[in-house]
Amino acid sequence: MSAKPEAADAAKPPAKSKKMLIIIIVAVLVLVLGGGGAFFFISKQRAAAEDGGEEAAAPAKAAAHAAPKTPPVYLPLDPMVVNLSDPGGERVAQVGITLEVTDAHASDTVKAYLPTIRSSVLMLISQRTAEELLKSEGKEKLAEDILRAASIPFGGGEEEDESAAKKKKKKVVHVEYPVTNVLFSSFIVQ
Repeated sequence: MSAKPEAADAAKPPAKSKKMLIIIIVAVLVLVLGGGGAFFFISKQRAAAEDGGEEAAAPAKAAAHAAPKTPPVYLPLDPMVVNLSDPGGERVAQVGITLEVTDAHASDTVKAYLPTIRSSVLMLISQRTAEELLKSEGKEKLAEDILRAASIPFGGGEEEDESAAKKKKKKVVHVEYPVTNVLFSSFIVQ
């Protein structure tokens, strides 16, 4: 009779360990599924942000300017007096431009290319008419063009045809160039 109680005692601990094993497996399964769900959710958000293209780039760029890691460095260019492309060639623009760069190291890099950037800026302004430059949209377009021209020495500034971009549908790689913004310190059209 003493053998039967020992067998009964031996049967009880495996039942408790089976319950504990099932609880552990369920807990691990819940953690794995939760982690997988979080990964799926985050990857969908990133994919949606990348698919947003330029529309998503503007808020991201604004957010980058709103909370910069280090304060930006400003690199003023000498004031420029440029003949405009108006009929008769009598109109001129005097423009003061300041380039906003990411940091002091980027400022030194940009200074090495200032003659190229300044020449590009002069060419851009000379292609405009007084009527274009007097409108705020014209000034904004000029600032965008100057920003693009300032990124050319660093491998940027290329415009792609929208249809070619749609056909490629490759993953967009965001490259940050040293010049992040163009500011006008003076703007006179005569």
